[in-house]
Amino acid sequence: MLLQRNLIDGTFVWSVDGRQLARDTDLSKLLGQSRQAMLRQLAEEPSDPLPTNAVVQAPVDRNQEVWGSGVTYMRSREARESESAAADVYGAVYDAARPEIFFKAQGWRTRGSGEEVRIRRDSEWNVPEPELTLVVNTEGKIVGYTVGNDMSSRDIEGANPLYLPQAKTYNGSCAVGPAIILCEADELVGLEIDMSIERDGAAVFKGRTSTSNMKRTFPELAEYLCRELDFPAGVLLMTGTGIVPPDEFTLQSCDVITIRIGDLSLVNTVE
Repeated sequence: MLLQRNLIDGTFVWSVDGRQLARDTDLSKLLGQSRQAMLRQLAEEPSDPLPTNAVVQAPVDRNQEVWGSGVTYMRSREARESESAAADVYGAVYDAARPEIFFKAQGWRTRGSGEEVRIRRDSEWNVPEPELTLVVNTEGKIVGYTVGNDMSSRDIEGANPLYLPQAKTYNGSCAVGPAIILCEADELVGLEIDMSIERDGAAVFKGRTSTSNMKRTFPELAEYLCRELDFPAGVLLMTGTGIVPPDEFTLQSCDVITIRIGDLSLVNTVE
């Protein structure tokens, strides 16, 4: 099932497979139940076709949070070690039992496909990070996924790992979408992830990886996030990146970032 959030005549409305759900349906209510109960509700709920003027929004409500995971791919570990004045930190967390988990954004701060993302004014080395993003219910169980862009300031994080919140969380630093694909966790293994960046109509970077290259499993990351933290509205969890542009690359204004995972494509322009 494909779950989308749409704006129709000034009102936010959720839809499933192109069918408009009841106006009072929201993601918080859906994620407050088991995956089986959610699928049953979506299948049984009366719905109408979406009108042609519906505009796709980021698939989150105000009450969800977006969190991130780091150093889950070898490529990410290598990039973090290369940029950082404290390289041993990244090697240690890659091999440790406990993963790196960090807060990324509130739902209301999150941008959708077709919207703009930003680079910090006080940073000179900025990259997008394409990440499969888990959708987790209130029980801590994975019910689906979407595409995430974890915008990052590499020079700020590289100067000191304690600057991570500033490198990761700022206006326009988080985008997800364009929809949620409802699925089991084991269906996420082996998904291809592609990213391309265009500048003035020409490709300046292309990269590809697969979720099969991850060091950690998706249930493992979700379990650590929810181990001592409740999410009464559910939560989205970015799962790390295996695609990192070369050190000489940095984003510029008007660059167009396209991230494809499975059947979903997230497209954002740099403000």
